[in-house]
Amino acid sequence: MTTNTKKKNLGRLFLFLTALFWGVSFVLMKNVLGNVPPMYILMFRFCGAALILLPACAPKLKKIDKSYILGGVLMGLAIMLGYIFQTFGLRQTTPGKNAFLTSVYCVIVPFLYWAYRKKRPDKFIAASAAICIVGIGFISLDSDLRIGAGDALTIVCGFFLAIHMVITARFVEGRDPVLLAMIQFATGGLLSLLGAVFFESAPSALTSADIWSLVFLTCVCTAGCLLMQVMGQKYTPPSQAAVILTFESVFGALTSVILSHDVMTVRLSLGFALMFFAVFISETKLEFLKRSKPSVAVR
Repeated sequence: MTTNTKKKNLGRLFLFLTALFWGVSFVLMKNVLGNVPPMYILMFRFCGAALILLPACAPKLKKIDKSYILGGVLMGLAIMLGYIFQTFGLRQTTPGKNAFLTSVYCVIVPFLYWAYRKKRPDKFIAASAAICIVGIGFISLDSDLRIGAGDALTIVCGFFLAIHMVITARFVEGRDPVLLAMIQFATGGLLSLLGAVFFESAPSALTSADIWSLVFLTCVCTAGCLLMQVMGQKYTPPSQAAVILTFESVFGALTSVILSHDVMTVRLSLGFALMFFAVFISETKLEFLKRSKPSVAVR
């Protein structure tokens, strides 16, 4: 196995782990929102993540130049806006709908990347993205398909997450992903701190469950996942990365089944199968079908 192949496989592993922990985060966020205002949750997550990465970045601070600052600030602004709309949307909708509607970014990313790099998505990426959306729909949507305020906010979140992925793909090339991630978190932390101080009241009481949830959301779902996303995107094309990351809704549904005792229905099982098939198409592009065709002799 070549070094490039190992890096590509590692990048995909990072993206799948990111999807796993993000899937768990939907249920945790919904629970914490009962006692902690949204901007304070984001402040804990982003400021904490920046502090976690600071020791690792300290020896590299001299590498920071205008391009690092521009990239980190733009990434931080995009991810912050995405999380704001996602978190406020989650207050007014279910975790399942929130997970589904957030994942519209998997459809938006290839087209934003097309506009930026003039690289048109191939038919396999387009097909896998469409199948992904159908699969997520089977997993996350209930019988009520009306778009409420929370759902609308979450759709806007998906747009900003798509922008974040394209910006990340642009600035991670040739740069240290850990350093970029720290600048991103610091930007998000400063913005959420200002929002919390000026627009919300501090939480008056926190349960032990709230504290542990905030620690997990900060250390794993924010610092760990967004760092793994940046590192994963370094070796994975944005369109494929977007499809892999939509697995967060699959893991979110599994978490809901485990913690909320939801029944594994036929519809949910069908959604899992469609999601797997979508990633399979994206990753293989069905090359094995081409190889299996018998060659025709030319005379």
